[in-house]
Amino acid sequence: MLYSLRSFKQRMLPHKPRLRRFLTKVEKKTPKNVDEIAEKLNAAVWKEVDCLQCANCCKTMSPTYTRKDIHRIAQHLNMSIADFKKQWLYKDKSGDWMNVKQPCQFLQPNNMCSIYTVRPADCAGFPHLTKKKMVDYIHVHKQNVEYCPATYSFVEKMEQLWKEKKV
Repeated sequence: MLYSLRSFKQRMLPHKPRLRRFLTKVEKKTPKNVDEIAEKLNAAVWKEVDCLQCANCCKTMSPTYTRKDIHRIAQHLNMSIADFKKQWLYKDKSGDWMNVKQPCQFLQPNNMCSIYTVRPADCAGFPHLTKKKMVDYIHVHKQNVEYCPATYSFVEKMEQLWKEKKV
């Protein structure tokens, strides 16, 4: 089933607390093969989710920009690093460079990214479903389950395997 952003929000809200509790269980009692399971579930998730139908991450979240990201994107836009930061970024309380506004300034009306080929590493890796040592990213999945249909589907599928004792 492909998700639209509207149907995702309606479907996710009543399940968010349960899925977050489930992730806490996984964090406390991590199955030995969780990374292998994550790889398999990842493949299934992308058959259901089309990011271009959603782009909620770009509409509601900001990536963290690394120095390399800033340099690469500024160069791509023919801007100085200082001008790029001044126009598009701010430094948050923890010292990370973030988008100055939401939705992302690089999101186009068709949900495509105008800097896709040079996008921040945080965007390229999102939603981080198959990071090795999945348990180290549980906190990220707990956050993303309410923003990202792929994360939601991933956690739902993992929970089902857990219930069936296949995890």
